[in-house]
Amino acid sequence: MQYISTRGNTPAMSFKDAVITGLAPDGGLLLPEHIPDVRERLDDWRSLDFVGLAKELIGLFVDDIPRTDLQRLIEKAYLTFDTPEVVRMVEVGDVHVLELFHGPTLAFKDVALQLLGRLFDYILDKSGEHLNIVGATSGDTGSAAIAGVHGQPHIDIFVMYPNGRVSDLQELQMTTYEDENVHCLAVEGSFDDCQGLLKELFNDLEFKQRLHLGAVNSVNWARVLAQIVYYGYASLRFSSDVRFCVPTGNFGNVFAGYLARRMGFPIEKLIVATNENDILAQFFHTGVYQRGEVRFTSTPAMDIQVASNFERYLYYYLGEDAERLDTFMDRFASTGSAQLDGPPQEEAILATSVATQDLMGTIGEVFRNSNYVADPHTAVGLVSAARFASRGTPVVCVATAHPAKFPESVCEATQKDTVRHPALEALVRKPTRRTVIRPNLDGVKAFIEMHARQR
Repeated sequence: MQYISTRGNTPAMSFKDAVITGLAPDGGLLLPEHIPDVRERLDDWRSLDFVGLAKELIGLFVDDIPRTDLQRLIEKAYLTFDTPEVVRMVEVGDVHVLELFHGPTLAFKDVALQLLGRLFDYILDKSGEHLNIVGATSGDTGSAAIAGVHGQPHIDIFVMYPNGRVSDLQELQMTTYEDENVHCLAVEGSFDDCQGLLKELFNDLEFKQRLHLGAVNSVNWARVLAQIVYYGYASLRFSSDVRFCVPTGNFGNVFAGYLARRMGFPIEKLIVATNENDILAQFFHTGVYQRGEVRFTSTPAMDIQVASNFERYLYYYLGEDAERLDTFMDRFASTGSAQLDGPPQEEAILATSVATQDLMGTIGEVFRNSNYVADPHTAVGLVSAARFASRGTPVVCVATAHPAKFPESVCEATQKDTVRHPALEALVRKPTRRTVIRPNLDGVKAFIEMHARQR
């Protein structure tokens, strides 16, 4: 399997090179040259557990790592989860909640990043190279990435996050590591500022190559690949097609579901559930992709106006026409707005946005009626799932984070001190390390050059 860029100007590369490269040199995102059709395998796959399905599915996209080595990496990645099933399905009223937060940092990002960290270590150990990973996070990606690579001799990791715009616990999950290869940068700005700096760093090809930069954000194809697994696994738990409702900010999680559907898993529709930063919902309603001011809400992982994975979806929607995609994305980059001729004719996706008062009301209602505690991001999904209920079609709401990561919002909504987790409580007593920095490219470059260890 070879990997190509959405922009069409990067030579095809192997899976291992795609993992290390992250963002394509032409500024595009990497995708497999074809999407495998698995419909004839589904009956056999229904009996597999999560890890067994991960081995089969991921193996279809990887042909340059020996099968036994790849399977060992997958097994080790999911030993870090607190439930043997890795992910867990819970019935909450009329909705099935797919809990993805049973990994070491209590967020869905662990499903991908526990594997990606091991892939990085394996590839770099074989090549003798050193990699400087740079990431931008609105909360959970940073801690999950650090948990996947801290202490590794072949890697330094630099995580940028918006200062004061992540929860206190999310920040502690990043800044309490003592490993010398971990560097946390609190950027005085929004998540979009952090993401913009990240893209500028990778577009400076001389700096990227000289410092050997790698990506841990969902621009890295391996992140998306690992996430396809839980859509396939959950869909095979039902006897009919299923709808997935996905709280959405950067579009990476729901895009993995979109690929699972393209592969042939029994997925009827995907519901894109945004918060008040509704750029994606507006696109699916109007065909206009237009950046607005970031609104800071109780769902910080979704406080995003530029969805980095949206480009991958557009590539397929535009018929895999790299030239059309490049024109669309260049227009958006230069003007903050780009549009199709009209609303997208998309049978796979529904979309909506949810106000803070609605999600808070839903947290309280679900707790009272079902004795289930949802975090604010999951509540966005629950509100959206109710709007698109379809008689006879199971609806699975993706639960992206443990509610204990957002105690203020959850306790306010339930009127009870309902959520605690010992792993989070232990962080409060630990010393922290971080560097506050302006959203300035030269400053970020200087920091990386100063702190990156030599290969």
